[in-house]
Amino acid sequence: MNARGLELAPPPQSSPDAPPRPRPKFDLDHMRVLAAALGDPQRSFPSVLIAGTNGKGSTCATLASILAAAGYRTALYTSPHLARINERIQISSAVDPTEYASADVPASAGPGEMHTIPDEDFARLYFQVDHAGRELVEAGKLPQEPSYFETVTALAFCYFAESKVDIAVLEVGLGGRLDATNIVDPLLSIITDIALDHMDFLGTTIAEITREKAGILRPNGTLITLPQHPEANQAIGEVAATLNLRAISAADLTPPTPQHVFAGSGGEGGASLPANRYTLSVDHQPLRVDSPLPGQHQQRNIALAIAAALELRNGSGDKSNGSGNKHSYNISNAAIEAGIRNTRWPGRLELIAGTPEILLDVAHNPAGAWTLRAAIAQLPEERPRTLIFSCLRDKSLTEMARILLPLFDSSSDGSPSRPQDHVIFAPIDSPRASSVEDLMAAAHALGIPAHAAPHVAAALAQARQVTPPDGLIIATGSVYLIGELRELALQT
Repeated sequence: MNARGLELAPPPQSSPDAPPRPRPKFDLDHMRVLAAALGDPQRSFPSVLIAGTNGKGSTCATLASILAAAGYRTALYTSPHLARINERIQISSAVDPTEYASADVPASAGPGEMHTIPDEDFARLYFQVDHAGRELVEAGKLPQEPSYFETVTALAFCYFAESKVDIAVLEVGLGGRLDATNIVDPLLSIITDIALDHMDFLGTTIAEITREKAGILRPNGTLITLPQHPEANQAIGEVAATLNLRAISAADLTPPTPQHVFAGSGGEGGASLPANRYTLSVDHQPLRVDSPLPGQHQQRNIALAIAAALELRNGSGDKSNGSGNKHSYNISNAAIEAGIRNTRWPGRLELIAGTPEILLDVAHNPAGAWTLRAAIAQLPEERPRTLIFSCLRDKSLTEMARILLPLFDSSSDGSPSRPQDHVIFAPIDSPRASSVEDLMAAAHALGIPAHAAPHVAAALAQARQVTPPDGLIIATGSVYLIGELRELALQT
């Protein structure tokens, strides 16, 4: 154990000068063998499975919060984590009796709030899964020990099973078809926005990537999604047609017109980002959305979570199946409102108070960078700002630099002129990280001044030194960066 919890190290990465490593081979049968050795814990609770490129974590967090507010003992599995691996595995616990409770709500005394798995449970279950994996290898039932992600996923399933959760909300890690989470039989499958990412593993086109993510769909199952890129729409439609599934669009649950309400510190010079506060009509009743997750893009994720909650309360799934939804979940509009309002999902356009303020966002791919750029466009143009940036080398550094760096261009040729702005690159603690030399080269190629810090703490100290008190520090580019910087920002 250490300050970050019991860490499982990912496989070592080769150096840039070494020959390329063989592409990993994913095989869902290996995860099924491991789960069977552990008693198939994933079969003891109903689940919702969520795949996509961007927005799946926010959708998971919002839906889990809704279910917890309705009084259900709710499990949440997400990846990656910001600071501690325990963050990936959460369960809600009741906080007080509730008007939402009824005979239809098993094992619950009231609305709950999410809590991460305790260190002692994580350690105990880790050794249980690790022991099972080693025995399977020794018996010749597995060709190698379970991967990092397979181990953590199996651990989560065991924890959810022994905790007797009422329902689990599961975020797919990579792709969908061969992802370790995909051994469950979900009540619902949700597909969020799809963009180009992880092309070494999933394909080089939107259509190829979508077909991999559509691997979470089931024959005669239920899909919830939103209209998006035409190639994604077509690929999802083609897969859905072969499975005879029921497709639900959440488009009617997005606000018809944006609400010009702002979130942030407020006050003179304070950061302001569009808040998601609007009213929808659900079953001919008003439903007030008041989400702490800012940014217009979150409206799509909120819509998906609401659509899933409505489908669950209407009795989705095969009720004759032991793992299916045997009764409609008792989720009132009031519980949906409370769940949205209580959602916690740090590091996504999260504002940290201070002088200057710090805005954190895990925009780790070009699609995320465009979303952050749209949010920055909502900020006062005259406000000085400093960018702290780093990313993994398997991301499109050139494209992300072209999207974000011009917004912080302090050169005389910058348009618009931003002489008080700065760009600071920080090395991150990952063998997959882009080198500072590559980051600086991307800035120089665009003719944008930039500085390199020796580590994340130095980058934050430098940003605070060069940014005026009424300015704003914006950090983005990698979950690793945001996780480390968030802890530093909250401590000082």
